[in-house]
Amino acid sequence: MMKPYEQRLPFALDWNLLRTFMVVVEQRGITRAADFLGLRQPTISSALKRLEDTVGSRLLERGPSHFAVTDAGQILYRECRSVFEAVSQIPGLVTAAESRISGHISIAVTSHVVSSHFDALLERFNLLYPDVTYSITVAESSEVLNRVRQNRATIGLCLMNRPDSSLTARVLFREYFSLYCGPHHRLFGRKGLPLSELEGEDSVSFQTDVEGGSLYSVTRLRELALLKPQLKGISANLPEVRRMIVAGIGIGALPIHVARRDVDLGRLWQLPPYTDLPAVDVFFVTNPMRSMSPAEQMLVSDIGALLDDTSLEDRSYR
Repeated sequence: MMKPYEQRLPFALDWNLLRTFMVVVEQRGITRAADFLGLRQPTISSALKRLEDTVGSRLLERGPSHFAVTDAGQILYRECRSVFEAVSQIPGLVTAAESRISGHISIAVTSHVVSSHFDALLERFNLLYPDVTYSITVAESSEVLNRVRQNRATIGLCLMNRPDSSLTARVLFREYFSLYCGPHHRLFGRKGLPLSELEGEDSVSFQTDVEGGSLYSVTRLRELALLKPQLKGISANLPEVRRMIVAGIGIGALPIHVARRDVDLGRLWQLPPYTDLPAVDVFFVTNPMRSMSPAEQMLVSDIGALLDDTSLEDRSYR
């Protein structure tokens, strides 16, 4: 089988002849084709003769009152139309290639950010812009904020206990915390417990669970339950706090929507109080002084549109 570069016709053929032939067929004559192309009739006739010599077949039957396209001419005309349509798409294809969004987006998140809204947005964004790459770093909220301030991350998803004038922050979603125990704890499986049953129990929590911290409402929840003030276990990582709760090291607070699956599987048990649970906001944070790439700008814009179009109530996971 001959390779494309071994075939002489594509290299020997003047492609303008194909365009001329296509116009002659569509205009049903040399005179009208010459008017359409702004050329003289002898130029058109000469072009047709050269094309027939190149392909080795008669393409048109023409006379003073007769014009017809031969079978070979019909085949060539169909191919000419395909070539013309392909060439016509080149400007659009080039423009699309030049406007194709690419680049890298770095995201810094605090431990175990679970947001179905953000996940769905990220999925749609990746489908629309397949050339974009990502890196996601998990860190304490304070470190997430530092990374965004220092331009080491495009966006941050984290907790905040006070506004930061150097950053732009909006609530991404709101989650509610409740207390849980593991399957071997004495309170596991007991329904309708009074809050007094928790008094004096060991507890585990997050490093940010300190007075004035971003999880201060969780601190207040532990105090309300009269758990031992000295934490028996501590971690900056939500899965590790969960691990300590399941292992029976102590009672601990977790976001209700994150703990739900473990409750359904019998790994965690929700404890009182059951109402008026503390709400914690997770923020979407950017640095307004950062010079963003088109990909970064697009993602930040899409997240902003999500927050504009979806009420905080709908972005609250109870």
